[in-house]
Amino acid sequence: MTALLGRWRQEKGILDAVLADPACSIAVLDRGGAVVRAGAAFAALAGAVPCFAEPVAGRYSAALAAGEGLVTTADLLRGGTAVPVALSLMATGKRARLAVMHLTDLSRERDVAEQLAQAQRLQAVGELAAGIAHDFNNLLTAILGAAIDLDAHTGEAGREDLTQIKASAQRGAALVKQLLAFGRQQTLQPRVLALNDAVRGVAGLLHRLLDGAVRLELDLEEPGRLVRVDPTQLDQVLMNLAVNAGRAMPGGGTLRIITGRRLLLHAVFEGGDTIPAGRYATLEITDTGSGIAPDILPRIFEPFFTTRRGAGGTGLGLSTVQGIVRQSGGFLSVKSVLGEGTSFCITLPRHEALPTEARPVLLPPAADHVVTAGPVLVVDDEAPVRGLAARALRRAGWAVIEAASGDEALEAVAGDLALVVSDVIMPGLDGLGLVRALRQRQPGLKALLMSGYADARQRKALVTQDIQFLGKPFRPADLVELVGQPPARRSEPAAQERAA
Repeated sequence: MTALLGRWRQEKGILDAVLADPACSIAVLDRGGAVVRAGAAFAALAGAVPCFAEPVAGRYSAALAAGEGLVTTADLLRGGTAVPVALSLMATGKRARLAVMHLTDLSRERDVAEQLAQAQRLQAVGELAAGIAHDFNNLLTAILGAAIDLDAHTGEAGREDLTQIKASAQRGAALVKQLLAFGRQQTLQPRVLALNDAVRGVAGLLHRLLDGAVRLELDLEEPGRLVRVDPTQLDQVLMNLAVNAGRAMPGGGTLRIITGRRLLLHAVFEGGDTIPAGRYATLEITDTGSGIAPDILPRIFEPFFTTRRGAGGTGLGLSTVQGIVRQSGGFLSVKSVLGEGTSFCITLPRHEALPTEARPVLLPPAADHVVTAGPVLVVDDEAPVRGLAARALRRAGWAVIEAASGDEALEAVAGDLALVVSDVIMPGLDGLGLVRALRQRQPGLKALLMSGYADARQRKALVTQDIQFLGKPFRPADLVELVGQPPARRSEPAAQERAA
């Protein structure tokens, strides 16, 4: 008897030590499912009486009553919330009155699985957008350019139709751009800028976009922080979020844009992403509108999901915002309460370098700038686009050599060039390969690549090899503005001054 008592005490001591562990998620239950003894983690997770959602609930109750085991996954119901768990029930025998249960919280695993599924959806949309963007934007470039050319020779009767054609082409281009943004496939042109200055710069435009009953307030922390983003895309993010906020306040309200800073000593999981430790600048857009329903909130960043389908919503606004923020190395989270409002928080890595100016034109008109006196090489396998670019440059005074491919261009060029203007994606030798080959002949040759889509490898090469980029579709004026005027025309005013 004494030996049995000693053994019981020893086993009880072991059980007490196990259950005292803060990480212990084990419990001893009676046949009714009530907890007799439980570890701290189990108690925090399941409470005094574990309750499961169907269809596992019935199997769980039957196993307890029959003194049988059960191993499965289930939704544990806790305070109206379903928590995914791995459930292991071990009976101590059919005649025994007790059972041992072990629970493992699978919330983190579910979040990771959702992130993976979202990443796969993101990749699929990105690949779809990339697949159509190049060819579609080539078509839009030709349509837009032709409409602009015709506009100068068309009377008032046909000008309205041409205006509609141009507007439709630009709308199509914007749609492709949104898809590329969601798929993180845009060719961004980031630079270091002061976040507060960027917000102030777009505030004037937001005043005109918002209803007069909506009050815009800026709460900008000083000193301001520096971030490295594409300023045009940051403006797009702010305008999208502001317009959405305005629609949530049809009767008026307050839209606040707040900047601040954030220091993370360890990684945090937020907004469906893991934000690494580091120093960040924050940009928060809050409204006092109607808020977002809890059942809708998890879906607002899904592409093509919209609650405004009848009012012209495409469902790409917020997914575009998320894509731009993520491609810029940032993170986006949202909080909303029905009847009180919504807050979007953008977290961007801080930069300590000085703000950078916008990149200059390819051939800046400085008096001491020396430009090779040669023609411009225009290369594109799409004849309408190639013709549009060539006509625009000839009208600006440039001599132009045209080629339909990279290989044809190498054969056509005999002397030095002023610069090369080429499509990125072409059969045979692509735009990057053509620039490298031409620079072997003529080191330092200026280059401008055009494309409706450039993948990550090409975007990196554009930056590292000092190559300018022009996205399609473009207006002829956009190309001329970037290239500038030929040397002879730039030197005319100076020659006239010397003659005077």
